[in-house]
Amino acid sequence: MSDDVDAVVLLGFGGPRTPEEVRPFLDRILAGRPVPPARYEAVVENYRVIGGFSPYNERTERQAEALAAALRDRGIATPVTIAYRNAAPFDDDIAGLLARMGARRVLGVPLAVFGGEESDERYIRDFDRALAAAGPDAPDVAYLEPFFDDPAFVRAQAETIREALASLGRASFDGVRVIFTAHSIPTATPGAYADDFARAARLVADELALPDWSTAYQSRSGSPQTPWLGPDVRDEVRALPDAGVADVILVAIGFLCDHVEVLFDLDVDAAGIAREAGVRLVRAETMNARPAFIAALADRVAAALR
Repeated sequence: MSDDVDAVVLLGFGGPRTPEEVRPFLDRILAGRPVPPARYEAVVENYRVIGGFSPYNERTERQAEALAAALRDRGIATPVTIAYRNAAPFDDDIAGLLARMGARRVLGVPLAVFGGEESDERYIRDFDRALAAAGPDAPDVAYLEPFFDDPAFVRAQAETIREALASLGRASFDGVRVIFTAHSIPTATPGAYADDFARAARLVADELALPDWSTAYQSRSGSPQTPWLGPDVRDEVRALPDAGVADVILVAIGFLCDHVEVLFDLDVDAAGIAREAGVRLVRAETMNARPAFIAALADRVAAALR
């Protein structure tokens, strides 16, 4: 069924695996961008607070292993590998390896929930560049479409919110605000990103029949003079008491696994704001290697391989 596809390649952002890798990692992703030293050091401190490094790579590797197992359960032996934009193995490493192995066709899976220039298109563009650099022996590649509106993905995300509700000791969403978050991007380059985010949140909210929900953005960076998508989740949390809301669930629907933007920006920063405001805050788990998510992804990949 999939004998003519030599590999499934998960395309991820990457993160620093050790405290010693944090600064070289930041230097790579900030290359050419004039970042104030104080902001740079603040990000280094964020990593220190969450343990000194990012779990992103380890969580992504678990996803790859779980996806390969789920594909085998569906009768597909195609291997699953990972290429990172900002960490080893880099896009160039994997593209070159595939070329040397004689791979002819691969399926790329951008680990981005939404479409748009600042999302899946960037992963695709970078991997296309790496394949071109690998020379004439590089394989052809097709890419999986964004899956934010896949019913199975919607159900998997809804499952995490039900679990978060239970952790609040509640049986009903009445009186609970659910805030869906995604990484903010400059307003000049939203593409499909903002629309996909809004639709994803709506689909999950409808799945749960949520009485009170909203969307917000997080992890804004860059020049203060550059407009970015909002509202900021921190401002939304601060405003909850005035709206008569005492309990809130944050849902990082724009992120597929835990990393610094989730573990610091939400679990530390936004959670601290909630405590100051007298609001109980819990965060729904990200997908990580959740079986329902892996099953949904495996079904999409299997269909693409066919």
